[in-house]
Amino acid sequence: MDKSKVYMTTEITPESLVKMYEVLQTPAHGKVAVKISTGEPGGHNYLKPELIGQLVQKLNATIVECNTIYGGGRGDTQTHLQTAKDHGFTAIAPVDIMDADGEMTIPVRDTTYLQYNIVGDHLKNYDFMINLAHFKGHGMGGFGGVLKNQAIGVSSPNGKCYQHSTGKAQTMKDFYDLLWSTVPEGESAGLAAADWVGITHSHDAFHECMANCAAAVEDYMGKGNILYINVMNNLSIDCDCNACPPDPEMNDIGILSSLDPVALDQACVDLVFNHHDHEGDSAEALRERITSRHGIHTVEHAEKIGLGSREYEIIKL
Repeated sequence: MDKSKVYMTTEITPESLVKMYEVLQTPAHGKVAVKISTGEPGGHNYLKPELIGQLVQKLNATIVECNTIYGGGRGDTQTHLQTAKDHGFTAIAPVDIMDADGEMTIPVRDTTYLQYNIVGDHLKNYDFMINLAHFKGHGMGGFGGVLKNQAIGVSSPNGKCYQHSTGKAQTMKDFYDLLWSTVPEGESAGLAAADWVGITHSHDAFHECMANCAAAVEDYMGKGNILYINVMNNLSIDCDCNACPPDPEMNDIGILSSLDPVALDQACVDLVFNHHDHEGDSAEALRERITSRHGIHTVEHAEKIGLGSREYEIIKL
C-alpha cells in the first residue's frame, strides 16, 4: 500500500500557505469553509489574519468556528464574533459561528462511547472545507492538530460536552453538574477546581471520541471535500483556547499539508519527538505534554477506525 503523502515547507508565509494548499491538487469548490481557531482573548498564538488572509480570499471562503463550553470570549455567538473582529478575522472574510442557529447530529463510525456527533447546524451550508489548524500542545489532549480542529472544533457546545465527557453528558447543564461533582469538599466549585479528566471513562476514551468525531465530519462532508493543513508555529504546550498560554520553548517548524489527517498529525508529532534540542530551541516541554496525556492515542484510534494511515512520506518543498 502506498504511504500517505505529507507535504512540508519550512517557510511560514501567506504565499507558502497558498502553495501548501495548491500542492494537494484538490481544488476547493462550491461554498468553502476554512475552519480555524479564532483564539481566546488574551492569547496570541492563534493563526493570524496576516498569514491566512491570502488563502482565504483566494478561495472566496468563509471562516468558520463554533462556540466554546468554558465561557470566556467565545462562549456565545455575540462575544465570539466580537473576538473574531478584535483578532482581525472579520476584516479578511465573513465569519460564521456554525452553532449560532442550533446544532445537528451526524453519524459516527464507533459507538463505544458516542452514539453520534453533535455539530454546528451551519455545517450543512458548506460544500468544501479547509481544515487549517495551529499545531501546538493541549492541556487535556496532549496536542492539537487537524484531528482536534475537526472534532472538538466543529462541535457545538453540547457536542463538546458530549466528547469531553466521553458520552456521559449530552447537554451543558449535565456536563457542568458532572464536572462540579468532582470538586473536593470545601473547595469553591468552578473550573479551576474541577477535574476534566475525571469525568471521562478514561483519558484514552477521550482521545477515541475525538478521533471518532473527526471521522464523522469527514464522512458527512464526503471524502475529498476536506483538505488538511497544520501550521507548526508558536509551539506552546497549551492550546489557543488558553488566554495565557506559556511561551513556546522551541522554534517554529513550518507548514505541512495532506489529504490524510492521520498521516498529517502523525508527521507533526514525529517532528516534535525527533527535534534536535539545543539552547533556546527545545521540544522537551511539548514532548512531555504529549506523552503525559498519551496524546498519540487520538492518531492511533483514527487509524484504527479507518480515517487515515500513520504510514507517510514527507515531501519537502
